[in-house]
Formats: sequence, C-alpha cells, structure tokens
Amino acid sequence: MSNYKKNLIVFLKRFILIIAIYQICRILFYFINLESFNNLSTTVFAGGLLFDLAAVSYINIPFLIAHLVPGNFKYNNRYQKIVLLLFYIVNLAFIATNFIDIIYYRFTGRRSTFSMITADGMEHDAIRLLPSFLTEFWYIALLFVTTGLILWKLLPKSNRIIKIKKLTRRDYLQKIFLIVVSICVVLLMIRGGIQKKPIKIVDGMKYGNLNTSALVLNTPFTILKTAFKKKELEKVNYYNEKELKSIFNPVLSLNPKGLSNKKNVVIIILESFGNENIQCGQTPFLDSLLTKSHYFKNAFANGKVSIDAVPSTISSIPSLMNNSFITSGYALNKTKSLPQILKKEGYKTSFFHGAFNGSQNFDQYCKVAGFDEYYGKDEYTGTPAFDGKWGVFDEEFLCFFASKLTTFKQPFFSTLFTISSHNPYIIPEKYKGKFPKGNTEIQESIAYTDYSLRKFFKTIQKENWYKNTLFVITADHTSSSGTRAIDKTNVGKFRIPILFFDPSNQEFNVTDEKNFQQIDIVPSILDYLNLKTEIVSFGKSYTSKENFVVYYLQGTYHCIVDNYYLVYSNNQTIGLYDWKKDIYLKTNLMNIDKPKTKELERFLKAYIQSFNNRVIDNQLVVN
Repeated sequence: MSNYKKNLIVFLKRFILIIAIYQICRILFYFINLESFNNLSTTVFAGGLLFDLAAVSYINIPFLIAHLVPGNFKYNNRYQKIVLLLFYIVNLAFIATNFIDIIYYRFTGRRSTFSMITADGMEHDAIRLLPSFLTEFWYIALLFVTTGLILWKLLPKSNRIIKIKKLTRRDYLQKIFLIVVSICVVLLMIRGGIQKKPIKIVDGMKYGNLNTSALVLNTPFTILKTAFKKKELEKVNYYNEKELKSIFNPVLSLNPKGLSNKKNVVIIILESFGNENIQCGQTPFLDSLLTKSHYFKNAFANGKVSIDAVPSTISSIPSLMNNSFITSGYALNKTKSLPQILKKEGYKTSFFHGAFNGSQNFDQYCKVAGFDEYYGKDEYTGTPAFDGKWGVFDEEFLCFFASKLTTFKQPFFSTLFTISSHNPYIIPEKYKGKFPKGNTEIQESIAYTDYSLRKFFKTIQKENWYKNTLFVITADHTSSSGTRAIDKTNVGKFRIPILFFDPSNQEFNVTDEKNFQQIDIVPSILDYLNLKTEIVSFGKSYTSKENFVVYYLQGTYHCIVDNYYLVYSNNQTIGLYDWKKDIYLKTNLMNIDKPKTKELERFLKAYIQSFNNRVIDNQLVVN
C-alpha cells in the first residue's frame, strides 16, 4: 500500500472516531435531559448522524487537505505530529460545545448558536459563573476530560513513513484527482446530501418531532451554521401593503377618552419565575398578589433567555430571530420604547439590575431605550450583599430599589430585574433551611426572591406614592426545571405569570383568561394610563379583542390564537393543536381542520412580514 493511501486511511479513521464521539455526546444529551424528550424514535439518531457528518466534515476540511496535498513534505515526522495535535485541539474544542449544551439546553431550550456565545456582555457573565457551573455540574466536566483523554489515546497515529524519492507528473495528477474527489465527497456531507438546498437548523425536525429537534442537532453544527450568516432577517413579501395591514397592522393608535391619570409605573421582571415555579408552595406572597391583581392566567414569554425579555417588556419588540434583539445588528434601530414615551409625559425613568454592570448588555440597551438612569451592582449602596458570583442579593437590592424610588419626583417609571433565582441559585447563608427546598433545584431561591418581594412591598406600602402606582410583574422566562409534563411542551416552556397590580383600583382585579404576552405590556400600560400616543407594537393592549401570542425558537415560529396553537417552520405549517383541550399536544389537527390551519397561517405570515421588513428597514416608529 502506498504511503499516500496510508495517509488517507489515517485521516478516515480519525474522522470516524470523531463521528462516534458526536453520537456518544448525543446519547449523553438524551439521558442527562431525559425528562425533556418524549416520543423518541430511531430516526432521531439516524438524522443526528447526518448532522454530525455535516459538522465534522466542515471542521476537518483543512485536515483532509493537509493529509492529501501532493508533496513529500507531509511525510515528515514533525509535520505529522503538528497535524495530529491541531486535529485534536480543534475537534476537542467543538466537542466541548456539545458537552456545554448538555446543561445549557435546560436554560435556553435550544442548541447554542454563534450569536449566543459571542453576545456582548455575556463573556463576563460566563467567566464569573464558570467556577460555580463546574462545581454544580462537575460530572459534565469529568465526562469531557475523560472523553478528551480517550480521544487522544484512540486517535490513529501515523507510523514513520519512508519518503518517496521522486514524484512523477502522473503521481501528481492522480493525487490531485483523489484530493478533488475527496473534497467533493466531504462537501456533499456538509450540505447533507444531494437535495436542492443544504440542510439547515430547522431540518432537525424532519427526523423527530418539534420537541426532539435539539437532540437531532449538534452544537458545532448550529454554531457553524449561524457564524457566517450575514442576514439575521430576510425580507418577505407574502402580501401587498393593503392586504398586510388588513391582516396585521403593528401601528397602534391610542386615543383615550379621559385625561392621563399620571400614575407611577413600576415593572418588576422576576428571574425564571415561570408557571412551573408559582402556586406550588414556593411563592406565597406572589400567589396572594395574583388574587389582588389583574392576573393574566394564560400569559407567555416572548423568548427563552433573559436577554430577550427586556426589549419585549420595555419596547414591545420580540426576538423573532436566532439572535436576541439586544445583540443583533438591529439593536440601534430607532424605537419608541416605554421610557421614551413616558419621559415626554414628565416621568423620571430608571432601570435597576443587581448584577455586574454590563451584564447581558442591559446597561447599553437602557441607553438605546431612553432610560434616564441605570443602577447596577456598581451603583448599589447599602449593606454588603454580594452573592459571590452574580451580583447583589435580591433582598438588599430590592431594599435599595425601594429607597431610590422614594427619592424620585413623581410621576416616575422604573424597572427592576431580579437575579437571585438565576443559576447557581445562591441564597444568603442566614436563610439556609428557612425556605422549602421544593421539587427542583431552583425553587429554594424562588422562595427567597418571593420573600424579598414581600419585604419590598411591605416597605413601600408606607410611602405616599404607593397608591398612585401601577405595578407590573412578569417573569423573564420559564426555568429549566419543573416536574410536570405540561411544562415540557412547546407551549408550557413559555408560560409565565404576568399581573398588573394597582393598590387603588380594586375593580381592576380579575383573573383574565385572554392570551397575553410580554410584548403586550407596553400598549397595556399606555392604555391604562390614558395616554394618547401612536406606536409600533407587535403586541396588543389588554383591552383589545385580539387574542394572539407569537414567539420563536431556533427557526420555528409558534403562534397561539384563542385555543389553537400553530407551529410554522421552513415556510410551512408543521402542526396545529387545540392547546387547551390537548394539553400535551398529541393530536395534530393540521390536516383535520384545514380552514383553521389556513387562517392562523395567514395571520402568522402577515406578522412575520411586518416584523422582518420593519426591523430591516428601521421602521419601528411611526413616521
């Protein structure tokens, strides 16, 4: 056998070994997140192999060329060692992303993308939280290190190869032909076959169901697929302008009959307070507040991570793309956010977040959104209360928040984002054993934040501005935990509590069955304040007769209208369910109720067209 063929065989053996490790990662992903997957079929792993071949082929094209490029230099022992070492380091780095997502998937509900790992402000959070993650999920680190050692041990090493004295022209032509054929085969694997279009992230659903698509995919594939994607959004033209406005028009004109009541507004965004963590014994204060508020029982987050919640809640802009709006290329688009609107009405505006300044890029977005002041960990004054990882404990930061509100001239608008129920779920040492542990790891910290919230309200009840204030409380997103199967569906994964509490208006108190979402908060507040304004909002007011919710997750749009839930991906509907009757989403009505499918699809396409085109054209304000 020629040295050239031996070199090719060495590469093929290494390639197959990496593919095998990707499959092992998928098996670990499945068993460690077993509760997140149901209706598993063998096609999940067969389809997964297709995505593994695509990712590994893309990553290793340089090494294929390094093994096959004509020339005697590549048989040099030093050259072979360098190629081997680089092959090991590069592939191990990508394998590491698979291991990281075994845990990170619990928090995001999707495989990581390039934008998620490179988002501004996230790198500092990652460095601070890494030690606690390694402590809590030590077994993942151990598995990764073990995998790395086994990989190095099993990687085929090139034996010392005798140099070929001289290569003829024919030898060069044969070798060039072989390398061209090999690259063509690899490119075929990268595109996933001979079909018209290369495989995409959304194609993961072809080999399982919506719930198992993350299991089909691998993280290197989703990172590579999004790394060089210049367009975060693409313009679509399903309808002409007249048709579009008749189906969905994001321009809202609020024309109240009475004068503005000039109430203060306080929005509190609770970290990870999804439906799975309330009304289960951990949140006695929040549960009691639900009965005294306008409580939206069927409320939804517009994203799965904290960074999605702020533009949704403050600017009525969802993140209907793989990037968060805050970290996208559209972050500096002109918007008419709530603080900008209220400032014109004489409100003092402020944003509070107890984490390190710069965390999740909130401080920068607050400038874009028009807040007067930002208060982070650096601005905190009071009893030392650093949790050692993330920021200031909720109890002390809420106390600081209360003291600052009291100094503000009325009317004021302020937003606070809690942090203590964020992983690693640290609570003060003095409260260890005070709160019920609950059924999941997060719930003790949920109970602590609920206790802190109770103390905050007890403090501010004494202030003269209290009864002249509208309080809006929402979760940023659901948590990764939850023991009920209903919380694991693609409807349950987004259900959160949202409530409006006005201490002076008991008539406002009601449990509202309407479908409500974070992007509905801005128009609802403006409506409640009787403010005359015209805004671009992708939500609707609580007084509207419309009853829709739209959210997005990794290439798939989710649309809820009344009792129906539509799943739309790759320019086609893939599911329709009666989410209230069929709570586990087992019966697909797409081909049974075609009129309803067409109706919801028509609305969603108009919604997508309006969002994409307005964001791309920087038309998020009324001209």
